[in-house]
Amino acid sequence: MTLTRWIAGGFALLAVALPAAAQVKVVGDWHGVLQSPVGPVTLIVTISEDGQGALRGDMASPDQGPGKMPLTTVSLTAGHLAFTVKAAQISYEGEWIEAEQSFSGVFTQGGKIPLTFRRGLPPTRPVIAGLDGLWQGVVTRNGVSLRLALRIATDARGTIVTFDSPDLGVVGLPVAGFSRQGQAVAFSVPASGARFAGRLSDDATSLKGSWTVPAQPETALAFVRTRTSAERETPVRPQTPSPPLPYRAEDVTFRNPVAGAVTLAGTLTLPEGAGPFPAAVLITGSGPQDRDQTWLGHKTFAVLADHLTRHGVAVLRYDDRGVGQSTGDFATATSADFATDASAAVRFLRTRPDIRREAIGFIGHSEGGMVAQIAGVSDRDVAFIILLAAPGTDMMQLVQSQQRLLGVSQGQSETDLARMQPVMTDIYTAVATSSSAEDARARVRARLTPEALTILKASEARRDQLLLQMASDWTRYLLQYKPAAFLSRIRVPVLALNGTLDRQVPADENLAAITAALTRNTDVTVRKLAGLNHLFQTARTGAIGEYADLEETMSPVVLDIVTAWIEARFQRQAFSASTDVSTR
Repeated sequence: MTLTRWIAGGFALLAVALPAAAQVKVVGDWHGVLQSPVGPVTLIVTISEDGQGALRGDMASPDQGPGKMPLTTVSLTAGHLAFTVKAAQISYEGEWIEAEQSFSGVFTQGGKIPLTFRRGLPPTRPVIAGLDGLWQGVVTRNGVSLRLALRIATDARGTIVTFDSPDLGVVGLPVAGFSRQGQAVAFSVPASGARFAGRLSDDATSLKGSWTVPAQPETALAFVRTRTSAERETPVRPQTPSPPLPYRAEDVTFRNPVAGAVTLAGTLTLPEGAGPFPAAVLITGSGPQDRDQTWLGHKTFAVLADHLTRHGVAVLRYDDRGVGQSTGDFATATSADFATDASAAVRFLRTRPDIRREAIGFIGHSEGGMVAQIAGVSDRDVAFIILLAAPGTDMMQLVQSQQRLLGVSQGQSETDLARMQPVMTDIYTAVATSSSAEDARARVRARLTPEALTILKASEARRDQLLLQMASDWTRYLLQYKPAAFLSRIRVPVLALNGTLDRQVPADENLAAITAALTRNTDVTVRKLAGLNHLFQTARTGAIGEYADLEETMSPVVLDIVTAWIEARFQRQAFSASTDVSTR
């Protein structure tokens, strides 16, 4: 199940709680409709009771395909229902409303959205016979080909259709109004406002028709059925480590005393031998990430940790707060909060006799590089910092560069991007200068006029999503962040790498800014690597849509550079005398 990350936004909840003496029978099926930024999403929660009277259950999202996710915890106390799905960073809390025979509360996954659960299963959907499978098509926008996919599956609940656009980074969007009248087929994608109307071929292998997106010209589109199953294929990832491994791996936990009750859970890999070893703490990029930084089938941090540990460097990688086995609330945290988690990881490593206390450093990817900068200034126990595709320019400049590069790769015209730029700059500036989440929300709302929405080609649903995103503490901190103010204070060795095909953190401007900010540091290595994208994969264009297509998880060139750089400074014998590392 994939629900879009929603940045925190507040919603008032007015509910009359059930008196404590009343009894609610919670065992059974419950359903609700989540009004998410990607459109309405139906959720089904099934709760049962074990032999000892403890509650358990699972959750399904029929709008996003078949399959169920087990509830990690579920409880009912005096009419208060609470459950979590740890694997998806989901939680729900609601109060029983006797008059309506429902639970009214708040669903949280990155952000908070009101949600009411009613007893029973939702109405069944119509069965659309003969169309199950994977249907793929391509539209061309301003000379850029964008892949589209429909996944159609029929089960006891009816026919469910979801939409993917790999080149736009979109997976599992709900499809509405899917219908078939004879050979005529139609549907819409509420998240984008797109609509399709076409005809099914006589042999039921293709759908040809028109594709309409708001504020864009109608275009011809043909979907071809490439598989009769809508299930996703398991991607080939040859670099993902698998046992037996020539090193030790321990599941560990450590507390962050700065964050109160937050406990981080992770994996510590230790080279063969007695040690003590130099160690690296891996810091993930944006969004709720597990310890492997799993995305699109790639486990970037598992691959990086494997390579380093095989060459004598211990590695600690951990689930972000509120993710996997870690506690805490991801949705309300900022990059500064994540920096305290990283420092807690260093303190934990310093308690271990198999780790060299004077040789512990950070490796941060993307936003993780920003977190490493923050923690590297405040934590005197950090011995080195490695920045992988990390920001160097002011974040206002970075988000605008990113918007343009991604826009071009996703088929937006230069004219449209030029019109959007001042509107988004005005919004970013308003957020960066706001004094609170409420102030940011009011400033952004005032700027999202009907004219601005037209320029941004944004629907009302997108407007609401922007309000949620821009008002969050995470976004406000991000837009106010100035890397140079932190980088200029770092005196430990720094390695900064970026790829020439990075469309999210452009290499030239960010590496130049990092170099300029570190002029007073006597041990700085800056490398721009040809042909690598934001994930440090060997790429063709660097577009987001390539990430999942590429079998390579991380370039061996990067793995060798990082390993050799650490070993040159913190191990008795250099790993590879032939590796070219230019240091000034």
